[in-house]
Amino acid sequence: MNEHAFTDEQRAGVYRAIAERRDMRHFSGGEVAPELLAKLLQAAHRAPSVGLMQPWRFVRITSTELRVRIAALVEAERQCTAEALGERSAEFLRLKVEGIHDCAELLVAALMDGRETHVFGRRTLPEMDLASLACAIQNLWLAARAEGLGLGWVSLFDPQALAELLGMPAGAKPMAILCLGPVHAFYPAPMLELEGWTQGRPLAELLYQDRWGEQP
Repeated sequence: MNEHAFTDEQRAGVYRAIAERRDMRHFSGGEVAPELLAKLLQAAHRAPSVGLMQPWRFVRITSTELRVRIAALVEAERQCTAEALGERSAEFLRLKVEGIHDCAELLVAALMDGRETHVFGRRTLPEMDLASLACAIQNLWLAARAEGLGLGWVSLFDPQALAELLGMPAGAKPMAILCLGPVHAFYPAPMLELEGWTQGRPLAELLYQDRWGEQP
């Protein structure tokens, strides 16, 4: 037994959160207690970041007017995306892509440009700041699932328009609109699979050994 390992019950909880995490679009309203929201955001803040740059910024949206305007930005991009999809346009428009009006908490996750001060890990891979933010969002997602709360990542929006709406400084870029809150139920499988939009691929198809494309 590895002396650093969690107990069987603790490990089962971690793997359950990973397996049952869903990108939620349906929320039941309600609220997230302030102390729980703080706990979830602290979990996000504990994410790894290359060079300890901590490039993430979270904007909590409490204004109803801002919610409405953010939802309008998402709807505008939803229409543009539908047009770009061509023959799948009508099928796409039937999908529910956000829960902005129904979720208890609305957050915007953004990157703060750190090119001048954070070179560590970014000289050859400048995308590592985005990778760090993604880790923070995943932490938030898993912690929310463990607390019985749903979270949905909305990426249909014009980043510049959202940045202007929220008064972000030059160099800051919104990367995700996050809908968080109680749900009636978690999807038994990813929603896009349930809706017949696509199917996830098995790990065996995506795992190579020694050289690209060579299966173990």
